[in-house]
Amino acid sequence: MRNIMSVDVEDYFHVANFANKISLHDWDSYPLRVEQNTQRILQIFAQHNVQATFYVLAWVAERCPQLVREICQQGHELACHGYAHQLIYEQGPQAFREDIKKAKCILEDISGEQVIGYRAPSYSITNKSLWAIDILYEEGFRYDSSIFPTHHDRYGIPQAKRHRHLVKYNTHALQEFPPSTVPIGKWNFPIAGGGYFRLFPYSITKKSIEFNNREQQPFVFYLHPWEIDPQQPRIKGISATKRFRHYVNLHSTEKKLRRLVQDFSFTYTKEYLESVCEKI
Repeated sequence: MRNIMSVDVEDYFHVANFANKISLHDWDSYPLRVEQNTQRILQIFAQHNVQATFYVLAWVAERCPQLVREICQQGHELACHGYAHQLIYEQGPQAFREDIKKAKCILEDISGEQVIGYRAPSYSITNKSLWAIDILYEEGFRYDSSIFPTHHDRYGIPQAKRHRHLVKYNTHALQEFPPSTVPIGKWNFPIAGGGYFRLFPYSITKKSIEFNNREQQPFVFYLHPWEIDPQQPRIKGISATKRFRHYVNLHSTEKKLRRLVQDFSFTYTKEYLESVCEKI
């Protein structure tokens, strides 16, 4: 079973946990570390023959165009993470359309490749923002990976399907690739990567991937470049909860990632989608 590897290419100061402390207008005043961290991830993937989907924030792409080209040159899939890393349900339809249109144009101009995949900042396609599905389709996207089938204070549609499916809001439908979970009773336990990967022992992630694979389903894993960077600047004045969410176990993430890509096989989303569509 080939699983799906994905990387949300954003920097430490872009995250929603810091949005009330760091505004978009201040981003350029922070040291940019995303390029060097993404390069390290690319090296790990090259060593273990991993292909991945890189959901690149277009703000980053503008400042690191060679990184975008290198992602493509190394055989990975380029996908879209929006431009300004704003929560969709706080943007509204018009601002969201402008954001993804701008982002898609930047990514395609730099890479020379068509971008068909999208992941919302902080998985912010929820029941309050399902209207985004129609807009994504109208702007040329063909799959999404933003609907987390779990409970969370910032994201999630708990009743959503756990595995790849068609999601439709009004007029159009997209293929949806939800971040992976494990069912515990009526609750879906989130274990797809990111903070969950850092927080829990590696054995929990390993068993969760094996569980999904026994269901004959690929595990959809995600990671951020800042999560392998324990030396990143510390942001002051944030709550204890947000501080814990962002900084817990940064020192051990790279080691766990190396174990992950040794133990399991990974590909990118578009390749998996095309192989499934051929069978259908």
